[in-house]
Amino acid sequence: MPLTPFHLAMRRFTLTAGFILSSLVCALAQSLTSPINPDLLTKRWPARWIAPPSVSLKDYGIYHFRRTIDLPTKPEQFIVHLSADNRYQLFVNEQLVSLGPARGDVNHWHFETVDLAPHLKAGRNVLAAVVWNFGPHAPLAQMSYQTGFIMQGNSPTESLVNTDDKWKVYVDPAYSPIPWGPVVKFEKYWYFVVGPSDDLDADRYPWGWQTLTFDDSGWQKPKLLAQGKTDGVAGDVNWNLVPRRIPPLESRWQAFAAIRRTTGLPASSALLTGNGDVTLPASTTVSMLLDQGELTTAYPHLVISGGRAANIKISYSEALFDSTTNKKGNRNDINGRQLLGYYDRFRPDGGSRREFMPLWYRTFRYVQLDIETGTEPLILHRFDSRFTAYPFQQRATFTSSDTSLKAIWDVGWRTARLCANETYMDCPYYEQLQYIGDTRIQALISLYNSGDDRLMRNAIAQFNQSRIPEGITQSRYPSELVQITPTFSLAWILMIHDYWMHRSDDAFVRQFMPGIRNVLDWFETQIGESRMVRALPYYDFIDSHYPLRKMADEQGRDGMTVNTLFYVYALDHAVQLLDAFGRPNESRYYKQLADKLRQATYRHCYDPKRRLFSDTPGKTFFSQHANVMAVLTNTVPEADQRPLLERALRDTSLIPSETYFQFYNARALQKTGLGDQYLPSLQAWRNMIDQGLSTFSEWEVQPRSDCHAWSASPNYYLLSLVSGILPAAPGFRTVRIQPALGPLTRVECTMPHPRGDMRVMLKRTGQTGIDGSVTLPAGLTGTFLWNGRSIPLREGRNVIRQP
Repeated sequence: MPLTPFHLAMRRFTLTAGFILSSLVCALAQSLTSPINPDLLTKRWPARWIAPPSVSLKDYGIYHFRRTIDLPTKPEQFIVHLSADNRYQLFVNEQLVSLGPARGDVNHWHFETVDLAPHLKAGRNVLAAVVWNFGPHAPLAQMSYQTGFIMQGNSPTESLVNTDDKWKVYVDPAYSPIPWGPVVKFEKYWYFVVGPSDDLDADRYPWGWQTLTFDDSGWQKPKLLAQGKTDGVAGDVNWNLVPRRIPPLESRWQAFAAIRRTTGLPASSALLTGNGDVTLPASTTVSMLLDQGELTTAYPHLVISGGRAANIKISYSEALFDSTTNKKGNRNDINGRQLLGYYDRFRPDGGSRREFMPLWYRTFRYVQLDIETGTEPLILHRFDSRFTAYPFQQRATFTSSDTSLKAIWDVGWRTARLCANETYMDCPYYEQLQYIGDTRIQALISLYNSGDDRLMRNAIAQFNQSRIPEGITQSRYPSELVQITPTFSLAWILMIHDYWMHRSDDAFVRQFMPGIRNVLDWFETQIGESRMVRALPYYDFIDSHYPLRKMADEQGRDGMTVNTLFYVYALDHAVQLLDAFGRPNESRYYKQLADKLRQATYRHCYDPKRRLFSDTPGKTFFSQHANVMAVLTNTVPEADQRPLLERALRDTSLIPSETYFQFYNARALQKTGLGDQYLPSLQAWRNMIDQGLSTFSEWEVQPRSDCHAWSASPNYYLLSLVSGILPAAPGFRTVRIQPALGPLTRVECTMPHPRGDMRVMLKRTGQTGIDGSVTLPAGLTGTFLWNGRSIPLREGRNVIRQP
């Protein structure tokens, strides 16, 4: 069978949904705990990067590497460090034990640390790795130098497996890329950059190449490249290696929910369970539409026999499209609808129980099998998939008197899960890119729902690594193509502040202070004659359909309210960091700058007739965004903020905030004591669920992406706003709980805190009363606020009773 993620390990386990591939998880988990020889962090590695000879190392290619070793006894420990460009999968004695590397950039190229001992034995052993370089077709998130593979033993004992000329390599001719631009041709803005699909010709595949008995006498010696080295060590190689800093990805089996439509053969659920075979006669054309039941990110897995010269096309889509209008409707409907999306192709060689799984995972709710058999029958044994995502565990819970909120909670969590892999991602189907604006929201969801901050730390560091010489960050990173969205650099500052408030980790935060100041100073150069921030260069983004370019064209570029006040918002948060880290002079300067920007914005853009802020000094455009930012930045006195926000949210003539910017709308509601209006503002999320979405989309009406990270924000606000749980001091040293129940009569939730789980149980009594309890972990204190009264909270169970 062809090499694919997980498939050799699959043979050793029963194919049951939810089963964790324990050997792989345990092996990769050791990359976070196994010791690294200090010499390997300060000196060049004895191991060399190796590559196939006589091929372009910049182009597309799939390559197999092998090394056989003899061991006198089974070792108790055998630690190695390994990496590859673009990616690798490592098998030891036919068992998949590692895959990676975790995505980064060339100057911060990750390596995994794995103990191979559980998979080794006395006598002969074979190490086999597949390495692929998607070349010019690579995902935009995949940064690369050139094809290469490296393995370094942790000690002289393990150096037996160091990559050198004792390894062998084979150039696999079986794979061809299926490159993709826009998937749906009728929508030019459907930006698709997740990399190529696979076209696999089984006739040309080296079957059994991972086994000890495989004859590799015809394989070549690899080309030896430079020695490996970690970041900061002198050397003449472009890969600066750094240890992997995130855990192994989740991996579990899942079955399709149903076969929804077939042509050319009767539907058979046996294909989904593996309990029976489906035989397609020779010279037959069939089509089968399968429904996962909900959106997923997974490696599709097809098992077949026979069928030489058949052609199998496997297509994937988040939703079906109307056959006439090419628009999405209710995601559960299939009548009159077609699947439009990218696909893989598999060409069987006639062998028994061949397995196909693509090199990279796919995103889908619907999958369509289109098969044309040749001169012999094709037997379908099984079709399922293996789920993959960052291994977040949802420790938080939320229930209330409004049972419909459970669907929002569940769909939001699924959205957050599918938009987190080796990095956070804006969307798993179209881009798989880590954008700062999305990531800030995702990271807060992670903290509140799981308590796991590792992917957040990874993202903050990678955005710092993305900064261009002018000082600002790129909008997304890792990314092979530079894109700048200046306001996202400000969101990076806010994200660092978020981390500082929720985690006691000053050393981590302190390292980003130079980058924060560089961002702030760049924005100062964008202040125009009006003393406001201008329309910004590069990709000036505020919200999905916010008409910033139209404003600039019609009103001039000199003053933009939202750009100015978003800068002020970042300045206010940066000042807190500067004060905390002992930089009073810089803090004082930025405070004064923020005040000047507030004053200029009020002077030029407050319209006394409408009693609202306009988006430009021309006072033609008015948006919720501008007025929300005026509230968040105290550009109006505190007494005026609540009525200003109420006017802005009530006036339907204003440009509305969409699902991304409604995150900031909710912040303004909470700030002004209008948090009770948050739950009624969730109608767009309810509408998405009514349309059959199992994840929240990029925007509500006819979205591009059916799964977009920024739309999962209710999973943060149901805990932080409705339940009212917020840090009251940096590092979450104390907590403030100020619920905004709105129409709810009861709420119960748990939320992870670095010291342990917090639990809130509340119910209304009478018109204004509240009854219940707040339980805090050991060492945590805080305050409960309700109707202007406060109750001190201590560790353990606190009784809440307010008339």
